[in-house]
Amino acid sequence: MPESTASTPAEPETVDEVDTSTRGESPEPKRRRRGTRNPRTCALGDLYPFESHYLELGGPRMHYLDEGDGPPIVMLHGNPTWSFYYRELIKSLRECHRVVVPDHIGCGLSDKPLDYPYTLTTHIANLERLIDSLGLGDVTLAVHDWGGPIGFGWAARHPDRARRFIVFNSSAFLGPLPRRIDVCRWPVFGELFVQGLNGFVRAAFRMACVKRLPRAVRRGYVLPYDTIAHRVGILRFVRDIPADPGTASFDVIQEIDRTLPALADRPLIILWGARDFCFNDEFLHGWLLRFPQATAHCFPEAGHYVVEDALDLIRPELTRFLAVTR
Repeated sequence: MPESTASTPAEPETVDEVDTSTRGESPEPKRRRRGTRNPRTCALGDLYPFESHYLELGGPRMHYLDEGDGPPIVMLHGNPTWSFYYRELIKSLRECHRVVVPDHIGCGLSDKPLDYPYTLTTHIANLERLIDSLGLGDVTLAVHDWGGPIGFGWAARHPDRARRFIVFNSSAFLGPLPRRIDVCRWPVFGELFVQGLNGFVRAAFRMACVKRLPRAVRRGYVLPYDTIAHRVGILRFVRDIPADPGTASFDVIQEIDRTLPALADRPLIILWGARDFCFNDEFLHGWLLRFPQATAHCFPEAGHYVVEDALDLIRPELTRFLAVTR
């Protein structure tokens, strides 16, 4: 039986699902139900002042935020972050948009089952069910890290429902794998460092950021990953990185890449941290090759967690993009 995080309420609010049998048709937006404040996030105070919502996925539950009203923006985090990564942008964007931010299964306040197919294909299917359950069409996707292949994997299935793209440091195609990430995929060492010691989360505070994160922010990133069992998803994400043909996601991300030309006419903005040890300039050039009409902003003093390092620079560029491409 899947293990759930201790943070979910005893009776979480759920969302009715819609019929998705007719692919390509946008369902009618469904009325949003009221969420509840998760008791664990109360400790974060105004850093994360959001109500929690949950979607049943036939076993595990997916946690997501649903803030504001207006044209929908779906924001997808990577590994080892969670919806907390987008907290300040959510506060800004919800003034004019409906902002939906899920935690992937195994991450954040979503359930973290030990026996679960943590693969790119599964994460795309989960996102599809969430977007369908909310009846969202004409979606603007914001993606970071693993959010890239997950989000563009959904867009490949529903090109008529993907309106615009906001790309932070991420990819939806193959690229080089840094040695320091590759070693986390090794047997034994991966279990010890990533899952046992929570090293993947804690090392990111130094390697993924140029600025030093405040203690309260570091505490927010660590909060959902408080036990070895709650870090299973982090390790499985690392092991699903499409580094070689033997990885489950390898063929999937190549197929996603083949679909990108069909999306190249959509407005797309790139907001890029130049000091990213993982998603380096090769990935940035890969985006520009596939989306030559994209608007790109490169921040020289920002790393992989570009939203943490360059928030004040990102906000005006993002506001301008959303207004011009309305």
